[in-house]
Amino acid sequence: MNKENVTTKVAIIGLGKIGETLAGNLIKGEQAVILASREFEKAQILAGQLGSLATAMPIAEALQEADVIIPAIYFNELQEFLKIHATQLEGKILIDVSNPIAPDGKGGFQKILGEQESAGQVLSQLLPKNSKLIKAFGTLGVGSLKNEAFSEPERKSLFFASDSTNSHPIIEDLIARSGFAPIHVGGIDQAIRIEV
Repeated sequence: MNKENVTTKVAIIGLGKIGETLAGNLIKGEQAVILASREFEKAQILAGQLGSLATAMPIAEALQEADVIIPAIYFNELQEFLKIHATQLEGKILIDVSNPIAPDGKGGFQKILGEQESAGQVLSQLLPKNSKLIKAFGTLGVGSLKNEAFSEPERKSLFFASDSTNSHPIIEDLIARSGFAPIHVGGIDQAIRIEV
């Protein structure tokens, strides 16, 4: 792991199952994490459970403080989030964990975008100025993110898509700290290959 990136400030916005699991994995990999949620008390409770590397903050403060933002929220909500917080997200690295799916009413899921559209491509059109979008962590379900992290002797692969090559060392380090082996699949135009 890259020692330089120990100081990378990471904020997870949204503390559902994916957000909680990612926070736990990153902290296990000795990455400090800022936790933020619409329910601030939930962030405080989780920070208390995760220990000294976790800090709870209101969303606005977390966005200002962090270099890397991981909005662990649903795809439809994420589009609105990018519009509402456009100014605070300028110049930040955003890691999109969402998938463009919704319940199909038959116990399964269906894609809510066109067959050839990806969440990564849609979100990249909404990016604030000088921000960078990385697609990662959404290829695995919560169970796999939790149970397959830090597998030995060989780590499981975790794919990411990004146009921002200068962000790769930071992203690769965060994926490694979360317990997986990072593999770059290409630019955001390849995000469709790694979306559920």
